Amino acid sequence: MQTPHQMPEAQRSVADAPPDNWVDRYAPEGWRPWLRLSRADRPIGTWLLLLPCWWGVGLAMIADHPTWRDLWIVIACALGAILMRGAGCTWNDITDRDIDARVSRTRSRPIPSGQVSVWGAVAWLVAQSLAGLVILLTLGKAAILLGVASLALVAIYPFAKRFTWWPQVFLGLAFNWGVLLAWAAHMGGIGLAPVIAYLAGIAWTVFYDTIYAHQDAEDDALIGVKSTARLFGTDSRRWLLRFGAGAVVGLALAVLAARPHGTALWLALAGVVGFAGHLAWQLKRFDMNDSAGCLRLFRANRDSGLVVALFLALAGLV
Repeated sequence: MQTPHQMPEAQRSVADAPPDNWVDRYAPEGWRPWLRLSRADRPIGTWLLLLPCWWGVGLAMIADHPTWRDLWIVIACALGAILMRGAGCTWNDITDRDIDARVSRTRSRPIPSGQVSVWGAVAWLVAQSLAGLVILLTLGKAAILLGVASLALVAIYPFAKRFTWWPQVFLGLAFNWGVLLAWAAHMGGIGLAPVIAYLAGIAWTVFYDTIYAHQDAEDDALIGVKSTARLFGTDSRRWLLRFGAGAVVGLALAVLAARPHGTALWLALAGVVGFAGHLAWQLKRFDMNDSAGCLRLFRANRDSGLVVALFLALAGLV
């Protein structure tokens, strides 16, 4: 296998990263393999981990009242999402290195391409996790306990596609945990609203990650990797409609459970309506045989989740 210094720059870039990403353009060359390992060249995953956290802050502000501490919670969630998404992706690439080497879209990742050794990746995983822990310790006892509990979900997720057709559910369990953690950072405990929003977020994750998984459906079938994309097959559009509707209804119920009144109620529900419209737009354009289109739709979910976060924040501030 070629060493990183023997490989052309184009070959060292990850295949599904945006061609103009900041890592390939601006990061020092020695840092690029490590940043690619953390998916810093593909920030959509960080957004999808962060946005449920911001939902939790918004719901808590609606249910209680905004405080200056909420500003730190918002910032801490952003920093934590960057670090823990990076740690989670590093763990995923360590466990999936043999599978990644057999899939055309993933064989250019840092470990299978030889840019980073397995032990180097383990050290990087530990460094990111410790930095995330420092941030978590500022968010209060309930949030700390929830943060530690989330590690079990993160550890299990990479193995899910080996034993279940529903690995997207396991991803949803891990990626939406932040709505519980952020609510707890504000409120000091758990409530009904974030639990409902958590379930809604899981449905949303199945929606967007099924779209994403259609890129690899053929390779996954050849190597025996399971996914909802393979499970749903040609019936994917109908299943996406079901999970999208579940996410919309769940978010609406979460808003009502936070008990907003007057303008706050209508603002929060307007965010859910915007979310529903964006998912409908994705469904209209979904083509399971268009890999590039599936990737674009997957990335577009940053906007659908951001609509909810922004309107919940406005509702919490009025």
